[in-house]
Amino acid sequence: MELDKLIHAPARLAIVRQLMAVDEADATWLHHQTGLSWGNLATHARKLEDAGYLSVKKDFVERKPRTVFRLTAEGRAAYEQYRRTILELLE
Repeated sequence: MELDKLIHAPARLAIVRQLMAVDEADATWLHHQTGLSWGNLATHARKLEDAGYLSVKKDFVERKPRTVFRLTAEGRAAYEQYRRTILELLE
């Protein structure tokens, strides 16, 4: 039984945990919920995106850029497996 090291990093775990509760979230909301700096949020979101756990959509709302994050099915499954592993390790 091995932990998913990609999710286990505190910043990435914070991102994934927040996104498990919603269908999607914009960067501002996620920034406030996780307490991560903008740079850390971008860096860790990119790692999750590269792994296929996160999808990122960029668009404009009233001429202002907006970034929206969504966990993929693979990302949700990886978190659920991570959670099960943690619970097994704690028993």
